[in-house]
Amino acid sequence: MSLPEKAFPVSWDQFHRDARALAWRLAGLNQDFKAIVCITRGGLVPAAIISRELNIRLIDTVCIASYHDYLNQGEANLLKPISDTLLVNEGEGILVVDDLTDTGKTAIEVRAMLPKAHFACVYAKPKGVPTIDTFVTEVSQDTWIYFPWDMGFTYQEPIAKHGRD
Repeated sequence: MSLPEKAFPVSWDQFHRDARALAWRLAGLNQDFKAIVCITRGGLVPAAIISRELNIRLIDTVCIASYHDYLNQGEANLLKPISDTLLVNEGEGILVVDDLTDTGKTAIEVRAMLPKAHFACVYAKPKGVPTIDTFVTEVSQDTWIYFPWDMGFTYQEPIAKHGRD
């Protein structure tokens, strides 16, 4: 598999720093979140970090698959719904966490379930920004983010492929 022109590889250390930065932003909101709903699978890691940093013990998942081949986003398929107890009051006091909002399709699906929840992502692309409330880093729409759980150690091609002679 060849890398897209705009590859953005993220190390475990960088992801941890970015997820903690998201926790700092969320702490600054002075909201008392009673639970986290993480969008799996990408939301699992940042939800764990944020739950620790904000001392939120109640964590649930909503399992939605939209990338079926790691390259192309398709229809969103709900694999596991949110627990009924967290759907009360349309999600008021609930923090929804994901790693990335790309086109916003997944966030729109979950927001329909929890319209009053606060949506947070570590990374955001322009099409997805309007669908969330808080994020840390915006990247261009044509950038492909390589998360640490999807990578092994390999050689990275330099951005400027032609050396100076």
